[in-house]
Amino acid sequence: MKTLPPAIFLMGPTASGKTGVAVELAQHLPVEIISVDSALVYRDMNIGTAKPDAATLARAPHHLIDIINPTEAYSAAAFRRDALRLMADITQRGKIPLLVGGTMLYFKALSAGLSDLPQSDPAVRAALNSEIAQHGIQHLHRQLAQVDAETAARLKPTDTQRIQRAMEIYRLTGQTMSALIQLNPLSREGAWEGGELPYRVIPIALLPSERSQLHARIAARFSSMLKQGLVDELRELQTCYALHPDLTSMRCVGYRQAWQFLAEEINEADLLEKGTVATRQLAKRQLTWLRSMPDKIEFDCLAGNLAEQVLNMVQSTTDTK
Repeated sequence: MKTLPPAIFLMGPTASGKTGVAVELAQHLPVEIISVDSALVYRDMNIGTAKPDAATLARAPHHLIDIINPTEAYSAAAFRRDALRLMADITQRGKIPLLVGGTMLYFKALSAGLSDLPQSDPAVRAALNSEIAQHGIQHLHRQLAQVDAETAARLKPTDTQRIQRAMEIYRLTGQTMSALIQLNPLSREGAWEGGELPYRVIPIALLPSERSQLHARIAARFSSMLKQGLVDELRELQTCYALHPDLTSMRCVGYRQAWQFLAEEINEADLLEKGTVATRQLAKRQLTWLRSMPDKIEFDCLAGNLAEQVLNMVQSTTDTK
């Protein structure tokens, strides 16, 4: 039986130290890093995404960072396509793909494949973005209710991404999402199909032994982002790009709250509180997903020698000493 090449999945909630561990691994192992982060794909969004700085990227280059503008969309399907291509290239070079991030949907898409719904169409997506910018997402939700009441009923009127996707499917196919799901139950959101990933995956999960300490890290990091100039960064983005608050990029944690601040909907104290709370909520969702994942190799992300522990384990598993 042919031995599958290794691939490392380094997963964890926000502020768990994933980047630091990945960079350390890259200094000692023949790995190339692939970012698994739905926010790091955007150019010029640096502070609010905690993007690795130039010095870090010089030491440990990352694939799938800075690949699209904030006005563009990037899907789990696009990530899966790009990641599989990169993983094949890295393996062919005799190195090990090291996939690092906290976007759990991307890890799931890569591991298990994607449903049988039609691919996104740039022209239709652009038209929908224009409608959202002009009339708001609630307008699009009302349209969806007229053509697909079942799907509209299960979506919140503010769920931009899923409402847009449902309307895109209808405009592409002339069929509703609910009808397609009835024809093919595997198309249901959250249901997946696809062949086995052709790699021997080493799934590493960085989990906090004390969630309160992770919360403290999150609070300190978001406060630091504000001091570094998150609001000014967003102001510059608004100058350089045709942005609106319903864009996927602007719904990223931190940018959504900074947008509210610049719109004078919240004050500076609210910005700090809401951004911190939203980041904690993101971490909670990430942890819920990770704790349900079978066969993961757990490490305490609060440990002082975390990178050393992970390095020793990977070396023993891949014979790369």
